Amino acid sequence: MKLLLKLQNLKFLWTLKPPNRTFHGHPRLLSSDVYSQYESIRQGKQEIPKYFNFASDVLDKWSEIEKAGKRPPNPAFWWVNGEGEEVKWSFEELEFLSRKVANVLTKECGLQKGDRLILILPRIPEWWLVKVACMRAGIVIIPGTSQLSAKDILYRLQASKAACIVTTDKLAPAVDSVASQCQLLKTKLMVSKGSREGWLNFTELYHVEHRAISLLY
Repeated sequence: MKLLLKLQNLKFLWTLKPPNRTFHGHPRLLSSDVYSQYESIRQGKQEIPKYFNFASDVLDKWSEIEKAGKRPPNPAFWWVNGEGEEVKWSFEELEFLSRKVANVLTKECGLQKGDRLILILPRIPEWWLVKVACMRAGIVIIPGTSQLSAKDILYRLQASKAACIVTTDKLAPAVDSVASQCQLLKTKLMVSKGSREGWLNFTELYHVEHRAISLLY
């Protein structure tokens, strides 16, 4: 009997709808609307697309709404570090910047759809840019923590057959110590103000792409 009562209570909670409040403070988008959209998909009332890309199907749609003036340019990305420095991008800005990075990955790094990329960065803005750019270009992302050792990196490179690795100057020596054992690794991209032999500099390529932007993605 106690079990039956618990199940009835859970069923009641599952059927509760959220209050009719604004979603992230936006008056035109109510939480009840978000709930109803989720329910329609869950019940099969909305067609699920055969192919889905978060960058083009979600991020770019919000960007279009901003461009059309139907939504104020609220932050899509807001990053703050321990020193109080912050980076804030609207959906339109995030769309534009992630296209630039996608161009860097495909044009300068020679990556193609389906290629695998290992991403080992601290939680800095470039981490999110690379992730969204990979989604946009169809590149498979393999994230890793900055605490990985050379042995850890070697295992991931060999197991994933990654064609590219993106990391910082701190981990670049560890990558170089094992790179000769990874025949499929063709591009090493470093997020740093400095340079290192055998590595492409993400920051430099990013700014070059900014000056000569040709939006492929």
